[in-house]
Amino acid sequence: MNLTQLKRLFTQAGGTTLYAKALAENDNSKNQVYFGPGFQALNLFPNTGIVPDSSPKNPIFKAGLRFGWLKSDGQVAHAPNAQLILYPQYPEIRFSGFLSGCKDAPSALMAGRIKGRILFLGVTKERHILGFVAGPGSEIAAEYQALQLEPNQGVFAEVARPRIPRADEARSKLLAELKRIHGRGWIDSKQLHSNGTINPCMAQNCGGFTLEAEFGIPKNSQSEPDFHGWEIKQHSVASFDRPDSGGAITLMTPEPNIGFYREHGMAEFVRKFGYPDKKGREDRLNFGGVHRVGERHSTTQLMLESQGYNAETGKISDANGCIALVTKSGAIAAGWAFSGLFEHWAKKHNKAVYVPSQSRVIPQRQYSYGHKVRLAQGTDSLRLLKALAAGQVYYDPGIKLERASTENPQSKHRSQFRISSKNIEAIYESVESVEL
Repeated sequence: MNLTQLKRLFTQAGGTTLYAKALAENDNSKNQVYFGPGFQALNLFPNTGIVPDSSPKNPIFKAGLRFGWLKSDGQVAHAPNAQLILYPQYPEIRFSGFLSGCKDAPSALMAGRIKGRILFLGVTKERHILGFVAGPGSEIAAEYQALQLEPNQGVFAEVARPRIPRADEARSKLLAELKRIHGRGWIDSKQLHSNGTINPCMAQNCGGFTLEAEFGIPKNSQSEPDFHGWEIKQHSVASFDRPDSGGAITLMTPEPNIGFYREHGMAEFVRKFGYPDKKGREDRLNFGGVHRVGERHSTTQLMLESQGYNAETGKISDANGCIALVTKSGAIAAGWAFSGLFEHWAKKHNKAVYVPSQSRVIPQRQYSYGHKVRLAQGTDSLRLLKALAAGQVYYDPGIKLERASTENPQSKHRSQFRISSKNIEAIYESVESVEL
């Protein structure tokens, strides 16, 4: 079998993206397969959930995979124990369990120390992973080596994207769309729904919905990146000539999964830790304000802490750690376990485009998008924790409880982590400014 035939097999099995890594001798079932420094491999390979699995002296995380070995006849040999292991003390990710419990696994190539092997990993639309290993001296290995592909996704090289554009094509398509949208000038505020209907959007925060509608992206459509692997982030600015100016950018909105909030619900959380509406709106309680790590908020009296992360060393000391809002007595009012936060972050944020916008309300609510955008690439959960510890990323919720004293209060959930536009370089390996 040659490389073209292998690509066809991956496509027929449902693969949408194909990566490859030249294996070192140490990349085997005994020593595990090295997937790169940091946690960036989480952005490439979907998992079934990240869980802590460690002792105090050896904090690690594990992430199960829906993995199988692609055979030459197109069938898939399921490997039920395949997983990623995250070692925060180094930090790095390794691939493990890929032979265990799999009857037709390529044990002869993956169990020993062998030079010249090439590991191919394909990701399917259903978030499964397909593996194939080419032995030294094989036609596939020779063809791949002749391509001289440089790793462009951590330690992996992107070989093919049969159904969606390759990385360079995706970038070109993204910039072309942004140029078209910029050229439209003022665009009526709108939002696209999953059923294909477009309605006016009258709220103050409709800039993102309007931009996504121009891309054909429905509101709250998916947890994956918006456009060919790129997450689209809109933010308001005073001047299009300075795209790094402007205010806060919302990065993500995960609900707390530990603490009082989780145990008693949002309504009781607001009643306990919130405050009466500062504009005097009757029977309304709010919970908001910028909460940074190490600073006790003057209104809520809660402090954001990064528990289990050592800011001095930049390493995780406790895999069961969390980002938490803590009372003066040390109780967790609301918190986000590292495992869930890492999973949430990895799904969408490895590549993002930051698009400046301006708005007006006369003759009606409209948005215009700038001629300079920023392309940000290469993030992982450790960069996020570092930025949180430094106060660059912060918690800025917009939670409210209307008719708070009644049996049927009306609530709004908005637990958002944000960053100032000027600080986005803190969470990415590279940020490039591009003139459309």
